[in-house]
Amino acid sequence: MVRRGLLYSLILALTILGLGGVGFWLLDPLVLTLSDGLWLAFTTAATVGYGDLVPSTHLSRAFSVVVVLLGLAVLSLVTASLSAIFVEQEVDAEDRDIEHDLMHEIRTLRTEVRALHDEVRTLRAASPSTSTQYL
Repeated sequence: MVRRGLLYSLILALTILGLGGVGFWLLDPLVLTLSDGLWLAFTTAATVGYGDLVPSTHLSRAFSVVVVLLGLAVLSLVTASLSAIFVEQEVDAEDRDIEHDLMHEIRTLRTEVRALHDEVRTLRAASPSTSTQYL
């Protein structure tokens, strides 16, 4: 389930970056190619801003605000999904250790209960008249 969340987050990130690239390519006259639009979308969403390409019109600047907000949200989701995978592996290992310890304790308790049953049977067999007073 967690790995599926990472996949969905990555698909969402690529979709937003792709749409951002197309948006910059269509809105900004200084973005001449789609690859330049994709680069601008990536640097804007990641808030890197190398400065080689910058939004030049008011509309493309407003669009860049949307790309920054969506980019931060989606990149945070990707990071959270990756973190969840590592935590899930750690939790699974802890769960296996706990289950192993519990099974060991159950086996020990079963052995002790069997020993107690045997002891009670021995006491009953030794003195049948007094065994009912202990029950």
